[in-house]
Amino acid sequence: MATALAKGFIRAGLATPENVLASDPVDGARAHFTAETGAATTADNLEVVRFADTLFLAVKPAHVITLLQEINPHFTEHHLMVSIVAGMPLAKLQAQLFDWARIIRVMPNTPALVGLAAAGYALGEGARIQDGDLVKQLLTSVGLAFPLPEHLLDAVTGLSGSGPAYAFIMIEALSDGGVAAGLPREVATRLAAQTLMGAAKMALETGLHPGALKDMVTSPGGTTIEGVHEMEKGGVRAALINAVRAATEKSRLLGKT
Repeated sequence: MATALAKGFIRAGLATPENVLASDPVDGARAHFTAETGAATTADNLEVVRFADTLFLAVKPAHVITLLQEINPHFTEHHLMVSIVAGMPLAKLQAQLFDWARIIRVMPNTPALVGLAAAGYALGEGARIQDGDLVKQLLTSVGLAFPLPEHLLDAVTGLSGSGPAYAFIMIEALSDGGVAAGLPREVATRLAAQTLMGAAKMALETGLHPGALKDMVTSPGGTTIEGVHEMEKGGVRAALINAVRAATEKSRLLGKT
């Protein structure tokens, strides 16, 4: 996710490889980041804190406390901390730094890599209006971003944070269906991916309710209603609703533990 965001910011012209630095203890992860972004890396977290004013916290929840305790003595009022750690509340982050710490919690998703992210963000008590403006500028350079109350970020995690995985499963399943109907695999996969992308673009650009757009494709007695009927019999709609709810609850649990 960190690589996707950094690459997106650089691609959008909001950063250059020269003013991005990432730290990671794993050699392979550092090599991958540099290969994708052209930016330098280090194994030293404190080197990043000394280098940058805007810090993106992109680690597993289990590593957050140790990392923040490490950088605490070097964190100043000039730093803005942007956390993309799933489920980690602002209050827990603040407790490891300072009451005045400028922190913004963000839940982005991996399509930031291609400029089509969907994100939500919430400002901590110490964050300034300008900090929110900066984060909004960064996030909207790689997609959509919505300022939200913090308690809704778990739902963002369950929907758009985890959502690309749901979409990839749909693409794979549609491709399997095309292969079963006789299409070559490559053609079926590209048709499936393009169809989902086109449908999403129609929903965003027309502003019409998805149900209305579905009805536009579903003519009486036609092929589409047969397919929709099979999806309803298979519980696809309920499965997607349940996936979002389950991922949301997992995010809330991460925040508590």
